[in-house]
Amino acid sequence: MTTIILFILILGTIIFVHELGHFIFAKLTDVYVYEFSIGMGPKLLSKKGRETEYCLRLIPIGGFVQLAGEEVDDDKSVPKKRKLYAKKPWQRFLVMFFGAGFNFLFAILLLFLIALFSGAVNLKPVISKVENNSAASQVGLQKGDKVIEVNGKNVTTIDDVSLYFAISKAGSKIDVVVDSGHGPKEVKLKPKKIKEKGKTVYHYGITMDSSREYGLIPAIKYTYSKTKSLFKQMAITVGYLFTGGIKINQLSGPVGIYSIVGEQSKSGLANIFYLIAFLSINVGFINLLPLPAFDGGHILFILIEKIKGSPVNSRTENMIHTVGLFLLMLLMIYITFNDILKLF
Repeated sequence: MTTIILFILILGTIIFVHELGHFIFAKLTDVYVYEFSIGMGPKLLSKKGRETEYCLRLIPIGGFVQLAGEEVDDDKSVPKKRKLYAKKPWQRFLVMFFGAGFNFLFAILLLFLIALFSGAVNLKPVISKVENNSAASQVGLQKGDKVIEVNGKNVTTIDDVSLYFAISKAGSKIDVVVDSGHGPKEVKLKPKKIKEKGKTVYHYGITMDSSREYGLIPAIKYTYSKTKSLFKQMAITVGYLFTGGIKINQLSGPVGIYSIVGEQSKSGLANIFYLIAFLSINVGFINLLPLPAFDGGHILFILIEKIKGSPVNSRTENMIHTVGLFLLMLLMIYITFNDILKLF
């Protein structure tokens, strides 16, 4: 029950922050807002403001801000000048961008607070421990070695190491270049296949340095480096997804996130806050992809309008977004089904 409540609170917070960004910039640009809603499906609670209805809905996944003129309509009760489509392109851009923008700002704030109060984790990719008789010890890796390449890709943080190890083919050899202070050394690291909690995992036998620094300056440096690292991870992951380096069945949806929340809740408050920051950046990044039904898709049409000098036909744009939303729902069903299968 605790995990369920925590799961709802985490997703609800991230969604609230995202929709709040849209809402605030809609108000700042004088766009009429019909509804600010957290959750989907039937209404549980609602309160009518001066013009906006604020709602909490039954299904705790998703949310929306319903704007006048987001899809061209003939609502005569709202002045045309207050409809989204009547606003200047830069105003529409701000409304669409700052859902993700608020997710990014929220994540940055959380990362800073984590580092300030729990210590700034060292992000340098330095090995702090090599297990005896492990795959790493057999190829001569040692404590203090700094990882500089994995499978030909430059490495600057421990996040890079984790990512490139994770997206490598399960069980295959990984080319690792380390610097032990005497120049680069390349090794081929083949993990050992072991059973852990009834599941097959591949074990390398290395632990990366996770020492911490305390203070304001280390917290600022960590926040900058970690934010940049998370954006890099997202860009690489999405790139691999489109090129086939990562399969769709490796993605996680709400069920997968629920499992992660359950694990992180056992590791302390700082880890929960980090998970929120990580997911918030993920949500913001994905929403800015130039795909139909995403905020990035709407921004793409604004850019096309600026290039061609006139708006894209509203019926055409709405049709594209509708088809995109349908395909997105199918993808979410597929990912959720795979998440459920992974539980067994």
